[in-house]
Amino acid sequence: MSASPVSPPAKPTVTEREARQVAEAAREQGWRKPSFAKELFLGRFRLDLIHPHPLPPAEDARRGEEFLARLRDFCETKIDAARIEREARIPDEVVNGLKELGALGMKIDTKYGGLGLTQVYYNKALALVGSANPALGALLSAHQSIGVPQPLKLFGTQEQKDEFLPRCARTDISAFLLTEPDVGSDPARLATSAVPDGDDYILDGVKLWTTNGVVADLLVVMARVPKSEGHRGGITAFVVETASEGVTVEHRNAFMGLRGLENGVTRLHQVRVPAANRIGPEGAGLKIALTTLNTGRLSLPAMCVGAGKWCLKIAREWSGVREQWGKPVALHEAVGAKISFIAATTFALEAVLDLSSQMADENRNDIRIEAALAKLYGSEMAWLMADELVQIRGGRGFETAESLAARGERAVPAEQVLRDLRINRIFEGSTEIMHLLIAREAVDAHLTVAGDLIDADKSLSDKAKAGANAGVFYAKWLPKLVTGAGQLPGSYAEFKREGVDLSPHLRYVERSARKLARSTFYAMSRWQGRMETKQGFLGRIVDIGAELFAMSAACVRAELLRTQGQNGREAYQLADAFCRQARVRVEELFGRLWTNTDDVDRSVVKGVLAGAYTWLEEGVVDLSGEGPWIADATPGPTEQENVHRPIR
Repeated sequence: MSASPVSPPAKPTVTEREARQVAEAAREQGWRKPSFAKELFLGRFRLDLIHPHPLPPAEDARRGEEFLARLRDFCETKIDAARIEREARIPDEVVNGLKELGALGMKIDTKYGGLGLTQVYYNKALALVGSANPALGALLSAHQSIGVPQPLKLFGTQEQKDEFLPRCARTDISAFLLTEPDVGSDPARLATSAVPDGDDYILDGVKLWTTNGVVADLLVVMARVPKSEGHRGGITAFVVETASEGVTVEHRNAFMGLRGLENGVTRLHQVRVPAANRIGPEGAGLKIALTTLNTGRLSLPAMCVGAGKWCLKIAREWSGVREQWGKPVALHEAVGAKISFIAATTFALEAVLDLSSQMADENRNDIRIEAALAKLYGSEMAWLMADELVQIRGGRGFETAESLAARGERAVPAEQVLRDLRINRIFEGSTEIMHLLIAREAVDAHLTVAGDLIDADKSLSDKAKAGANAGVFYAKWLPKLVTGAGQLPGSYAEFKREGVDLSPHLRYVERSARKLARSTFYAMSRWQGRMETKQGFLGRIVDIGAELFAMSAACVRAELLRTQGQNGREAYQLADAFCRQARVRVEELFGRLWTNTDDVDRSVVKGVLAGAYTWLEEGVVDLSGEGPWIADATPGPTEQENVHRPIR
């Protein structure tokens, strides 16, 4: 063991091509299991992969429902959401109460002291806790979905599981440390280092936006191991004890929403971590992170579903009481359309979430695209629903719950929900990054057979071989995009029930999937290697796929509820309303694939960056103050007080 400090390597300089190569290497390359969403983007509507709707085993459902009952009682009697908002902190007794319930170990196997809930019931629990207070939902989600338990479950050694999972199940809170002050969605530039030193690694760096970091006992840290003799190097994952010497929580961040969130800036200076705490091999860190997120991303749409349910309840109660011009505001079409949107979209979001979660539990389908679509679609639609609720509530929607209560009205925190939901469009992959991530998976089949044709570094012989392979693939694939079941009037007739016919919507999905695949093929033929720069086009392709997936899930869920005798008629009505609304959005997106302002937008952006329009900025006062745009993150000893506060 070295007695002298180990110098961290210099901050990496990365080209655009190198950054793409790092991201590509971290992708899960193969498709060993079927994927409904992957097939959808290829123009193949594989309804058989999701219908009949999969169901959890009876024993899993029984245990899940029993825990939800206990959790509901805790949420209703022990959580003071107004206090959390007012004090910007979750009381320790609330966190300890959740520990006693076993909520820290919802996803951890019972043999390690956890509850061993399925993904379906874990998400139902997050929706419930998140409705009581979203910061609590974020705490539990960050701990279990991306913190120590999930990567250890997938990639940990038996010794690591035995050591850390019992702690995570009952007492220890965990956090995930990837983002840095100058590194967001481009992990190739990750600067935190892990230098081998005997049987240990020495970690140096600064991590930003560490959700749970202020109160965490255990950390998953992503750091770069330099390549050297005996070390392949690369971005690597480690379990780090927060109490380790050299770990300092320098600042607790404050946000426009999620005021109880224990999110901070964490500095690691010469932190000695045993090699036994490395998760997986060196260089596997990003792959571990992305694989963990395949199901971990389902936690965000779970809380979005909870928000949608609450928005619907408040919209129903308020708009039936509030009168304008002689009748309840709900009966005015302008308001009624908003209520219909909230109701139908909440039904569809729950359908997407439950379907994706059950498929994750069964592990017979590859759900990497489905989970990403659920996160993307859930975060965007929940924000819109909350915004519509604020509009329905009018001035009261803009007024805080505390102010409403002070003047004698019901304390409805509509503006808080809007603020709290806003981060979901950024958390765990922003909407823009999710568009690119999903688009990459959606065109994977094309790049597999024809990628070498557009790769400037490939030789002529490689391109010739790729051309031959592509010719074979497209000769078989393209003719299948011409006709399909969506053009046959009798297709999907089993979805005509309860006086409502959903079969036209499923035929529309089938036709639209083929149209989507044709559009993608045409775009790749037209732009070839420049396709990756057409982010506006790719985003619309993904958004169309998200709508088609949601339509499919809504119809399948409606049929499930009908067969179970649970509000089947009403479920069919909501699915029909949602599909009609979604079809309007899909048609608009298809139109905007080829008729848009992308080119003129690029021209304006160049002008903005060149300073051509600075005259337009005149006449205002800039309140943003002094200081750098990005804080200095140079490795070294801390100069700040440690604000880490473990909860016991």
